Amino acid sequence: MKRITIFLALLSVAVFAQNVFTDKRDGKKYKTVKIGEQVWMAQNLNYKTKGGACYKGNAANCQKYGMLYDWETALQACPAGWHLPSDTEWQTLVNFTGNTEFAGRDLKAKSGWNKKSNGTDKYGFSALPGGSAGQSVAFGNTGCEGGCWWSSTAVESEDDAAYGRQMNYDHGDEEADTDSYNVERYYDTKQVMFSVRCVKDSP
Repeated sequence: MKRITIFLALLSVAVFAQNVFTDKRDGKKYKTVKIGEQVWMAQNLNYKTKGGACYKGNAANCQKYGMLYDWETALQACPAGWHLPSDTEWQTLVNFTGNTEFAGRDLKAKSGWNKKSNGTDKYGFSALPGGSAGQSVAFGNTGCEGGCWWSSTAVESEDDAAYGRQMNYDHGDEEADTDSYNVERYYDTKQVMFSVRCVKDSP
């Protein structure tokens, strides 16, 4: 009985297994996590390159939230062995972690969001609200409230738009059209800057 109790206790803690990846381009280290059959970086990418910027131009924001990238830059920003996830790969993650309605709750970090917006971080994904930048690098004016991440999938019906995923703040307003538990499928113009999460290439 004692062995069973210990096993169950360990199982309840080890919901996910994290490792560390070192980007050989600049030596930066990233936590990684396996969720289902996918391996994701458990931090936003922070690789300095043209087409990227720190939120509000503050380097401290890059340290915490990673860089923001326009879509064309995001496509090329992940290190060798990793790539910008497609719309389908994002949806696979969302489906595995509770579907669109509840995945945000368990993918968000336990702290770093405002009001009631923090998550459980059940899977070790540790999503943080990195914000966004507009086409003229004007920050936070794109409609992204919280965290927005690019996918590699362009919008077929739009000449200059691509899909991403958004996790919102809870503003404490019952009439507000947001739900902090959601992971919303979202698209915007390719010149807007969003965060990047890299997913590992399939073997």
